[in-house]
Amino acid sequence: MKVLFMCTHNSCRSILSEALFNHLAPEGMEAVSSGSFPSGKVNERALNTLEAAGIPTAGLSSKASDAFESSPPDIVVTVCDRAAGEACPIFFGPSLKAHWGLADPSAVTGSEAEIEEAFQTTLAKIDERVCAFIALPFSQLSQDELKAELARIGAL
Repeated sequence: MKVLFMCTHNSCRSILSEALFNHLAPEGMEAVSSGSFPSGKVNERALNTLEAAGIPTAGLSSKASDAFESSPPDIVVTVCDRAAGEACPIFFGPSLKAHWGLADPSAVTGSEAEIEEAFQTTLAKIDERVCAFIALPFSQLSQDELKAELARIGAL
């Protein structure tokens, strides 16, 4: 099963999600990420946050969704924050779609401690959702039930 995490710039939240998912996922599950308007570079603090948590960062890059045209994902999860007025990217195709909105830690201003806390909070929320996803009884769920479970996880 391939899961695509999407965000606007594919530099922070979708990258954190891809890396953490791949770190925790069992064999047969894989995450990738992309952006509707990729920045072309990964946020340095996102990489530092992952490395500090012991999560591999090799191969992470900011890219557009057309990178997956020949190998579409099974599930697309948008992680942009609609509450902040941010436009979420759209992935056209047969993939099951879900929204797991996350506030953008790279947009936080303030002290070093406040910025660090924003990244740690975001990574913890991703961890909670990825663990809930991985624990799903996929073989027992219909497409509609899986869609409902993805929505439930996005509300965690």
